[in-house]
Amino acid sequence: MARRRRLGARVLKAVASALRLNILRLLYERGPMSYTEIMNVLKLSPNRDAGRFAYHLKTLTGMDLIEPDPETKKYLLTDMGKTLVEFADELDSNAFRRRLLVRTSRLAIENFDRNKIAESLVREAEVPVELAQKISREAEKRLMKLGTKYLTAPLIREFVNAILIERGLEEYRHKLTRLGFPVYDVSLLMRETSARGDDVEKVRITAGSRVIEEYTLLNVLPRDIADAHISGSLYLNNLGSWILKIYGVMHDLRVFLRNGLTFKNFLDQRISLRPPRNLRSALSLISSMLYLASAEVTNEQALDYFNVFLAPFAKGLSKDEIKDSLRLFLETTNITVPTGVSLGLETVLPSFLSEADVISSGGETSGVYADFIEESQLVASLIMECLRERGNAKPIFNPSVIVKMRPETFKDSGAERILFEAHNLSLSGLPFYANLVSEETNMVSYAADGLRFSADWTKDWELDTVRTGCLDNITLNLPRAAYEARREKDQFFRILSDYTEKGLRALDIKSRVILRRSQEGLLSFLLPKEAQDPYLRFQESTCILGFVGLNEAVHAVTNKSIHEGEEALDFAEEILTHIIEEKKAYLKNMKLRFALGLTPSFDAAKRLAELDIERYGLGDVYVSGGRENPYYTSMTAIPLEANLPLDDLLSLESRFEALTPGSHLFKIPLGESEADAETLFATTQRIAKNHKIGFYTFDRTLTYCNKCEKTFFRELTKCPICGSVNAVTRFSRKPIRYHTQLP
Repeated sequence: MARRRRLGARVLKAVASALRLNILRLLYERGPMSYTEIMNVLKLSPNRDAGRFAYHLKTLTGMDLIEPDPETKKYLLTDMGKTLVEFADELDSNAFRRRLLVRTSRLAIENFDRNKIAESLVREAEVPVELAQKISREAEKRLMKLGTKYLTAPLIREFVNAILIERGLEEYRHKLTRLGFPVYDVSLLMRETSARGDDVEKVRITAGSRVIEEYTLLNVLPRDIADAHISGSLYLNNLGSWILKIYGVMHDLRVFLRNGLTFKNFLDQRISLRPPRNLRSALSLISSMLYLASAEVTNEQALDYFNVFLAPFAKGLSKDEIKDSLRLFLETTNITVPTGVSLGLETVLPSFLSEADVISSGGETSGVYADFIEESQLVASLIMECLRERGNAKPIFNPSVIVKMRPETFKDSGAERILFEAHNLSLSGLPFYANLVSEETNMVSYAADGLRFSADWTKDWELDTVRTGCLDNITLNLPRAAYEARREKDQFFRILSDYTEKGLRALDIKSRVILRRSQEGLLSFLLPKEAQDPYLRFQESTCILGFVGLNEAVHAVTNKSIHEGEEALDFAEEILTHIIEEKKAYLKNMKLRFALGLTPSFDAAKRLAELDIERYGLGDVYVSGGRENPYYTSMTAIPLEANLPLDDLLSLESRFEALTPGSHLFKIPLGESEADAETLFATTQRIAKNHKIGFYTFDRTLTYCNKCEKTFFRELTKCPICGSVNAVTRFSRKPIRYHTQLP
């Protein structure tokens, strides 16, 4: 026993020197090292410290703490040496633990424990246990040197990440990254939100979206796609909800009119609303449905055939009764539903609905929709009347109204009257128009943001155009491909193929992620986990491959804008045809509904233009808006600044709409002109007769005076009635719906 104690004392004496303990720790962490390697790491001089260093090595060797390897000429740690290092570290750790507290991410204060670092490395980043323990020891050593009063979980994570980077363990660091805002950014977010006039909920939503954006880029998308988004060769729209929600949905009101509505309230109690028995309860049910579905939808909810499906509930009611119910619905939706809402109004009854069974009071089936044509047109007309009356004060911008024109519209006096009433409303820029006059557009549904659903997938209008949706859309930066290709056509198309493949792969990932959210039970309204027949028809839902800067890309390669010659026009069509062919090749063995679309993404158009200016310089980048507000052409192929006659512009745009069936919307600017309903109606007649423009609206800036409570259909700096400047608010489309125009 005495001999063993003497041996233990000699071993402890051997590591009483800080240098000898550092040698042991170095070999423990890095494995076998040569005489020279140890000296270099410890920053010892071969001339000045050689004798002292040799003495320390001899001491450690004599105590059987290290041993030389005759073959490699390197020193390695013995089992006793390993035990001693671990014992010394444990002593340091115990002393350190008693001195230092940690504020954890669970909002608790605990004593420091390096084992929790190792556990996090194994659990979060899947680091091997032995390596995790080594990294945790290294982190502990560095933290011991700080001299701080307390540690925080983010600070410890930063030290661990630094060690991982130093050791070249980038993949582990990638998984261990912490998501969120720096303190300064949160303060800035609150100030900016206040300046825009938004509320505290907007701060919370923006902060949460930022975390989801970072998570998606780091942990969901492959590195090349994430880098493409960050660098600006493509743009992932709605990144803050990319892995959680779908972009838009086309509802089928008959489902809720027949079955009522079942959902969980905030107390997690299951609530059931019975099928409605009258118009007011039907509209109340629809409002509730839109609010519930908005939790799973990012952008737009569309209710097509709105007046047709409500017509049976209007039977036998007076105009005033119908109008009061509709007014309440419009005002409630405007206030309570956070997504956009589109109401598709039929001017005439579509042939495929005329013999369809009616869903009426209490969910009962009685008659066919052809029996309710008069009520259908009355509901559409009264919706226009409600919006027009409200528009004389402050317009309702949500829901949006889509007026649908069919070949029979111009042969039916009632339908033509509804269409004219809509053009009265268009003086304020509110309605949208779906031009379904041609035979091939008979079974087509639109949402106000341009989303288009056609019976071209399964050839069944119910499967293809209702109870379906758009999972999401991405935007390709076409000018970037031209700049990278140094304006050489063949190289441009090679780069464009790469961009397109990344975009399609991102959308493919989106579809699989949404399916996973459904299986996790997170999309309980649209895609319930246990449902045999979920409400949303996932297989019939689409993904949109969008783009910005078609005109700018054409100009970069041909030195001409699209409208300036046949060569430029042909090249623009060649670009879109190339993307379509790449899409077909990618989807050859996959049953996914993807489409090319002119998507309305002003944020993408602006951000991608700014990134290209930053990379290539303003002199080499062709943009709209100038140095202060650069952006690429989006949502249309031809920029409105082209100043072409309207008919020429419509003819050109119709060629590109044919190539972008997934989404398109053409905005006809009214500017400061004193337009009247007759002039706008004549324009629509001309479009229906001569142009295959599928979806359009009349666009103008509105000015509202809070003091006079009156809207003026032009841009003003002061109220023409009371002369007030501060009481004036201007509204403009950004890019689809009207938003407050900031100074």
